[in-house]
Amino acid sequence: MSSEQAFWSSLTAAEHEFQYNPQAAFPDFKDAQASRAATNAAALEQLVRHADLSYGEHPLRKVDIYPAAGNDGPAPVHIFYHGGYWRAQDKQNFAFVAAPLVAAGITTVIANYELCPASTLDGVAESAIAALAWVRQEAARFGGDPGRISLSGHSAGAHLVAECMAHDWAGEAIDPAFVSGAVMISGIFDPRPVMGTSVNAEVRLTEEIARRRDVERRQVQVKCPTTLIAGGLEPWHWIEQTYRYSHHLHRSGMRPEVHTLPRWGHFDILNELMEPGAPLPSAIIGKARPSRA
Repeated sequence: MSSEQAFWSSLTAAEHEFQYNPQAAFPDFKDAQASRAATNAAALEQLVRHADLSYGEHPLRKVDIYPAAGNDGPAPVHIFYHGGYWRAQDKQNFAFVAAPLVAAGITTVIANYELCPASTLDGVAESAIAALAWVRQEAARFGGDPGRISLSGHSAGAHLVAECMAHDWAGEAIDPAFVSGAVMISGIFDPRPVMGTSVNAEVRLTEEIARRRDVERRQVQVKCPTTLIAGGLEPWHWIEQTYRYSHHLHRSGMRPEVHTLPRWGHFDILNELMEPGAPLPSAIIGKARPSRA
């Protein structure tokens, strides 16, 4: 390879890393979580929480449940799957997500799930699906309505929401209509580009696993009202995944809403959940309580 070819090859690799590794696109990524730390700590301290409830034997198969405030009967339930590129983060850092939902009368579940590299992406996806199945089974025990469970997820968590929507619930004799709505935020839906980034050292994707976990090309089994959201400051190839997945939902007979929020990047977009009435919390609350949408 000539020096010129090597130069252009390195540029291509660097651009791919920029497009598909959000930490490369936003090197100040830690600032977003730091900016939410006080709000998150207040939520952990002030909200009623049933912590570290197990939905399986793996040590990361745990959820925190925040019961709804002021409901006269079974409350709608919402599950949030955090991001972290399937390899990082913890539910305790996302208690702030529960605060506006609990106040709106929505029982909120913040889920942990298996992480790479200890697990493959197969194990990650299977654990997220298992979390939803467990919540459906146990919701009534915490004052929730097992027939009204909505979902949201950020980044890798959005992919896990799509995994839940691609799961064959009917094959388990479960009516998929128990999932009442979904919001996917800054998601990645086709994992194959990850294999060309430094992140794959931990995610350990192979062609076979990536193909199996590609929700853009799998049949949608849960056809609920869905909103897809991306930050307008994110790299275009990342935003494009949201639009491509929305086309997949259209081809499946669905009519998803798609929003690009201009002032947000990949990591700070969740800060909008701390702004009452903003598009992101409104979308999540609207999917959980459609009568209030």
